[in-house]
Formats: sequence, structure tokens, C-alpha cells
Amino acid sequence: MIGTRTFVAKRETAEHKWYVIDADGKHLGRLAVEIARVLEGKHKPTYTPHVDTGDFVIVVNAGKVALTGKKALQSKIYRYSGYPGGLKSRTYAEVIQKDPRKLIERVVWGMLPKTKLGRSMYGKLKVYEGASHPHAAQMPETVETFKW
Repeated sequence: MIGTRTFVAKRETAEHKWYVIDADGKHLGRLAVEIARVLEGKHKPTYTPHVDTGDFVIVVNAGKVALTGKKALQSKIYRYSGYPGGLKSRTYAEVIQKDPRKLIERVVWGMLPKTKLGRSMYGKLKVYEGASHPHAAQMPETVETFKW
């Protein structure tokens, strides 16, 4: 094909929109997949793997996220200090009870690339326990579910 070119997005020209997602009653894994997709920018036709073309995501009602089956009691989050005997674990139920934002943040972090680019994508995730958020000035778009 003569004359066709591949589009490559540039950091300076990338547009970042803001979206609000209500986590009330949504399944954790399915919600996290959609959030990670938006943070990476894979929902846009201008997606470029080495450029941060993703959008900002605000998650409200993080404490009301749904877990199916026995995940709340059987699934665990592990932390290791690096010292002998330094492995600590908490069940999802304990994490939701103490700080529900941490669960969504941890699951979404696991779906993003572990690079500088992934860290900048993760910085665009804002999770709040209640129904309100302080980002009204950015005029975020409320989204029920992403149907791209």
C-alpha cells in the first residue's frame, strides 16, 4: 500500500478526559479491567503503546464494590518486608473494612504495566470511598459502563 502511514500519538497533543465511575454493586475484576483500559488509553483510536494517551478515572463508592463467591474471605493481599517472617496478608474483607480504596487501587495496579509509563497511568486514578469527589472543576463525564 503506497502512501499509507501509521498514526503515532505525541505526548504534547494527547487529550486527557475525565470520567466518573460509580463502583456501587459492580464486580471488582470487571470494573478493574475497564478502569485499566481507560487509564492506558486503549479505548481510543489514537492509542500508542509508548505514549500516555489515557484518561483520568474517578471511582466513587469504592466501599460498595461487589465480590462474587467466597472471594471476600478466601482471596488475600500479601505484603513482604524483605525480612524473615515479614510476610503479611489480609483478606479482601479486612481490606474493604479498613480502607476500601486500597482494594481497587491494588487490583488496577496489577493490570497496568510496571514501567515509568505505567506509574504515570496509575497517577490518573482517583478512588473515593463515598459518593462525592473534589474534581468537579475538571467537569468529569459520568459513565455507567464503558461500551467502546
